[in-house]
Amino acid sequence: MTNLQIRSHPTVFSAVGILAAAVALSACGSDNTGTTAGSSSNSSGSQANCAPGTIRAEGSSAQKNAIEAAISAYQRGCDKATINYNPSGSGAGIKNFVAGQVDFAGSDSALKPDEAAAAAKTCGSPAWNLPMVTGPIAIAYRLQGVPTLTLDAPLAARIFSGAITTWNDPAIAALNPGVTLPATPIRVFFRSDESGTTDNFTKYLKAAAGSAATLEPGKKWTGTVGEGKEKSSGVAAAVKGQEGGVTYVEWSYATQNGLGIAAIDTGSGPVTLTGANVGAMVATAARVGTGHDLALSLDYATKAKNAYPINLVTYEIVCSVYQDKAKGALVKAFLAHFASAPVQAGLEKQGYAPLPAEVATSVAAAIAAIG
Repeated sequence: MTNLQIRSHPTVFSAVGILAAAVALSACGSDNTGTTAGSSSNSSGSQANCAPGTIRAEGSSAQKNAIEAAISAYQRGCDKATINYNPSGSGAGIKNFVAGQVDFAGSDSALKPDEAAAAAKTCGSPAWNLPMVTGPIAIAYRLQGVPTLTLDAPLAARIFSGAITTWNDPAIAALNPGVTLPATPIRVFFRSDESGTTDNFTKYLKAAAGSAATLEPGKKWTGTVGEGKEKSSGVAAAVKGQEGGVTYVEWSYATQNGLGIAAIDTGSGPVTLTGANVGAMVATAARVGTGHDLALSLDYATKAKNAYPINLVTYEIVCSVYQDKAKGALVKAFLAHFASAPVQAGLEKQGYAPLPAEVATSVAAAIAAIG
């Protein structure tokens, strides 16, 4: 398989990259054993290179629905393989990967330098960040009689900092002409556990909200208003049960709970949350990792046409060389399935967006290089 790399600066993906991605992913998804992984809600007829054994993984709850569907499809076709994934949150996943307690971690933020150094010591080889799932972050709300709502970054920052406290605030009304907004109090819900979703949402506010941004980016919420709930399921359920509630949560959790999703105005009108609009934003990402470490830097302040700006990329964090070769083989086989074209193409049904073609090409090459 050709080792195609993304240049270490923002890139727009080309038709050549799309063709290369299709070839590379087809090769990585080929079935050397003649075993078919079967179909699921996010996979249809994908071929899996089966490896036997059991592996444990832990981390991002943002990718829970995507990875569980991929695991189910893989295990149906590879009945001697068991993949256990605990959606405990990005912070816990990294902690337990560094401690050698799990075989790979899911994280909505790439490893920091100190985490990468510790992980390399545990692995006995460099650890790689492999982007696998693009998880749009919705500003999700419950407000009867308001099926559509537009916000921008400064408004979002003021809502989540408590500077705006009712839904009929004049600043919200100004961005929503013709919409009847009630005087319902705003109830903010945030992640109480360490979360890559929090990290990416606060990075967006910091980059795009200007002087309205008062929260420092990080996995731990530092705001002083609202109510904390654990995991993505916790904040989504809280908003579902509270009129006037609002939170930041992955697209899949917002849709599953029947919540309203705000369009985001980046300066040229509302941009709705769709797979195509998410892809337009991720396609502007800069490559910051080196070699097969595929860490990306998202441009949260993008003004690219139709680019939905609030996104996270969930990385599968792996050892580049596994000391336990059997476990390494299963990690490699499963991730090749997860990155395969059929599985990625079906992610939007789960509330995610497929990786842009050239990113997918480099992911496939990195998985093939795992030792």
